[in-house]
Amino acid sequence: MLRISSSFDAGAIEVRALERADDIRLGLRADQGVHGDSSFRQWFYFRLQGGAGQALRMVFENAADAAYPDGWPDYRCVASYDRRHWFRVETTRYENGQLIVEHTPTQDSIYYAYFEPYSHERHLDLVAWAAQQPGVKLESLGGTIDGRDLDLITVGEGAGKPVVWITARQHPGETMAEWFVEGLLERLLDGADPVARRLREQAVFHIVPNMNPDGAFRGNLRTNAAGRNLNREWMQPSLEASPEVFLTRAAMEARGVDFYLDVHGDESLPHVFFSTAEEVPGFSDLQRERQARFVEAFLAASPDFQTRVGYLPGRFEDELLTLASKWVAYRFGCVSITLEMPFKDSADLPNPATGWDGARSKRLGAAILQALLRHVEGR
Repeated sequence: MLRISSSFDAGAIEVRALERADDIRLGLRADQGVHGDSSFRQWFYFRLQGGAGQALRMVFENAADAAYPDGWPDYRCVASYDRRHWFRVETTRYENGQLIVEHTPTQDSIYYAYFEPYSHERHLDLVAWAAQQPGVKLESLGGTIDGRDLDLITVGEGAGKPVVWITARQHPGETMAEWFVEGLLERLLDGADPVARRLREQAVFHIVPNMNPDGAFRGNLRTNAAGRNLNREWMQPSLEASPEVFLTRAAMEARGVDFYLDVHGDESLPHVFFSTAEEVPGFSDLQRERQARFVEAFLAASPDFQTRVGYLPGRFEDELLTLASKWVAYRFGCVSITLEMPFKDSADLPNPATGWDGARSKRLGAAILQALLRHVEGR
């Protein structure tokens, strides 16, 4: 007997029909919050049992209503038997407004997801591990709407040093962002790595690995527990609706910002790219020069990064200063960049078995330290 469940950390799916293995009908569930559902839907993560040896045909009937339907062409679902090793399901296609996944599992219990998940338990393990390393301070900036801690990891100390801020998962379904931070932290806290050692000598790092723990646990794509898209809250955040941004912004004001990186994932573009700050009012020649140097250094550090494909100018228009990296560039006059990674495979260095995944995100996080060192030393 077939069974689908999603009542676990980050689980999300609607089951519409489950009588036959070759006619499983599903719906993408809308982001959920304390005030009801939002209009965003795209993330899914569920467990299917009883399907071993059967040719499953799973149809996501409302895929055309997803937040980013342009993300479906060339997209392939991810699957795992043990929730550690994830692979791409080759027979995934988008047609007639529906996402269709055809797969024959070899075991009776299998998980399917939009992208490799990053659980709240793994987040807690990450921050607990980091807190045990020399020169690291772990603190909570405050509580979220659902009562979770907004964790801040500080590496290094000392007045007069450049202050580097890194945030991830404002959009909770963009789990590659926290994988990225995990890789960055593992290298930054490696006492044998010369790049990391020099960075810790010369800069102070403030890192928020998960800006939206409520949305992540609820299985949301874009919003927090109040239904707010945090990356549109930076001009006027509130403790009632967007405490995550309110608290992080207050900490930035208190501690200063000399460099900011906000880490994301993009549904449609199969590339790693930056969204930079040239359109921000008052963007200075010095910001332009330092930004260009950082981009050049990251190109040298990782072949996964490229500058040929990215967002077109004017994409954000009136929303510009509601975005984290744009507001920080405007407020602090520093280099402030959004990093985007693909939900799909990388068209630049494709990997048919896994596509873009957590492991590649971690390696990219480690690689960015090389560019950060050049930035810090070149100030």
